[in-house]
Amino acid sequence: MALFALGSTIAASAQDSIAADNPVTDTTATVLSVVERWQTDPTTIFDASEINLNDLAFIARPVVVFADSPNDPRFAEQMALLTSRATDLAVRHVILVTDTDPAADNALRQMLRPHDFALVLLDTDGRVALRKPEPWDVRELTRVIDKMPSRLRELGR
Repeated sequence: MALFALGSTIAASAQDSIAADNPVTDTTATVLSVVERWQTDPTTIFDASEINLNDLAFIARPVVVFADSPNDPRFAEQMALLTSRATDLAVRHVILVTDTDPAADNALRQMLRPHDFALVLLDTDGRVALRKPEPWDVRELTRVIDKMPSRLRELGR
C-alpha cells in the first residue's frame, strides 16, 4: 500500500514538472459540459441557450422558467422561491434553467412554446410533467416530483 502511494506521488511530481516545462499544458483549461457543471454544483442556474435536452435525458429534471424580461416581477418571485430551497430541488435531480429572451428563439422555447411567464417541469425522459402560468412554491413542486414514477424508481419504491 505504501509503495502504491509513493509511486503515485512520484508520478504526480513528474507530471507537475512536465506541465511546468510545457506552458501550453499548464494553461489549458478544461471546458465542462452542462451536465458536469450541474453535477459539480446542482444549485447552478443555466441559461436555456446552453441546454440540450438530449444531454440531460435520464440524468436530470429540468425546471424551466420563462419570462419575456428578466425584470418581470413573476420571474423575480419564481427565482427567489426556487433559489431559497435549491437543495430540496438538487436532491430530486432538478436542473434550473431560465429563458428571459423571447427573441433568442432557442430550442427549449421552440419545443415548449411558452406565452409570457411560464414555469415548466420536465421529467428525466423529457416529457412535460407540469406547466404553470404563475410562480409556484418549491414545496408544491417537490410534491409533484415525488409522485413521478421516475422519482419513485430512484427511491426504490
